[in-house]
Amino acid sequence: MRISRIAATSLTVLAAALSLVPVASAQPTETAGTVVGVESLSAAATLPGSARAERLLYRSTTAGDQPTTTGAAVYFPAGEAPQGGWPVIAWAHGTVGLGDDCAYSLAGPAAVERDWAYLGTWLNQGYAIVAADYAGLGGPGEHPYLNGTAEAHNVVDAVKAATEQYPSLSNKWAVVGQSQGAGAAVFTARYATEFGGPGLDYRGAVGTGVPAYIEDVIGLLGPGVPPIALSSHLTAYVLYILSGLRTTYPDLNIDSFLTDTGRTWLARAQTACIGPLGDELAAAKPSIGSMFARPLSSIPDAHGLLARYMGLPETGYDRPLFLAQGLLDTDVVTPETLRYFAVLEANNQPASLHTYPTDHNGTVSASLVDSVPFVETLFA
Repeated sequence: MRISRIAATSLTVLAAALSLVPVASAQPTETAGTVVGVESLSAAATLPGSARAERLLYRSTTAGDQPTTTGAAVYFPAGEAPQGGWPVIAWAHGTVGLGDDCAYSLAGPAAVERDWAYLGTWLNQGYAIVAADYAGLGGPGEHPYLNGTAEAHNVVDAVKAATEQYPSLSNKWAVVGQSQGAGAAVFTARYATEFGGPGLDYRGAVGTGVPAYIEDVIGLLGPGVPPIALSSHLTAYVLYILSGLRTTYPDLNIDSFLTDTGRTWLARAQTACIGPLGDELAAAKPSIGSMFARPLSSIPDAHGLLARYMGLPETGYDRPLFLAQGLLDTDVVTPETLRYFAVLEANNQPASLHTYPTDHNGTVSASLVDSVPFVETLFA
C-alpha cells in the first residue's frame, strides 16, 4: 500500500478502525456505510462558503466486492437546516489521479476554480454536499479506476455514512458527477435504490461529460495502436484504466501486455495525480502504442470483460437521469455519449440529454442553467 505524508494521519485512523473487525471475516453488505472516524478537512479540501466541513472515514466496498474503508468530504450550507434536514447532493468527482495524496477529501479537486464554483452553486441552493473519495484514494489498497460498481458503492455508502453521522441531513439525495464522476453517477443512478436500501430516499442523477462505451476504444489498444502521441490527459486516462484493470483483475497480469516503456509509465501513474502526470506526459510525448507488447484483444472475451468492468448500464434506472454533453468535448468520445443516450431512449429509460457548445471542462458550469431546475424538481 502506498502511504504519502499527507495521508499518514488518516491511515493511522483507518488502521485502528480496521483492527476492530478482521477483514477476512467482514462482509461488505454488513458494514457498508458505517462511520469509523471523523477528521478536520485541510484548507485545500474545504469548499469556500461552507458553514461546516468535515472528513468522514467509512466502510465501503472495492473491487471484487471486498470490504474496505475510504473517506468523503461533507459540506454544509449556512443557516438552519430546513424541516426534515438538508437535502443531499452526492458529488462524484472527476479524475484526480491514483496516489493517496490525490484524494479529494485530502487535496481537494484537480480543477479547483471550476469545481468550487460548481459545488458552490449547489451549496447556495440549500443542499449539503457529500463528496466520496472512491476506494483506494487516501485509504487502503489501490483505486480501481472506472470500476463503476465499486464507485457506486462508494458514493452510496458515503451518503449512508453522512446521514448516520449528521442528524441535520435529510435521507433524500441525488447524485451529481463530472467525467469519471459522471460515469460513477450513472452507475450510482442504476444501483442507488438497491445499494442504499430503505434508509435512503434516492431521487435522481446528473452526469456531465459521461465516458460512454470507453470499452470499445480501450479494447483496440495494442502494439503500435495508436501509433502517435495523443493528448497528455488521454494518455493519463489510459494508464489509469490499465491500473484499474490490474487492481480489479490481478490474474490478467496486465504488466505482461506492456513494454518496458509501458511498465515505467504505469508505475509512475500509480502514484501520480492527474496534473503532474499530464505535465510529464506532455513533455515526454510517448505514444500509447509504444507501451504495448501485445494487444488487449488477446485477453479471452476481452470486450465482455471490459464491458463488465466499465460499461455503463443500459437498463434498470428507476429515477430520472440527466445527461449533459459538450459538443466540443474531446476528453470523452462525444459521439459515443450521444449513442449511449439513444440506447437509453430506445430502452425506455427515464433519461434526458442536454448538449452545449463547449468542451469537457466548460460543460460543468454550462449545464447548471438546466440541471439546477432539474434537481429542484427531484426534491419537490
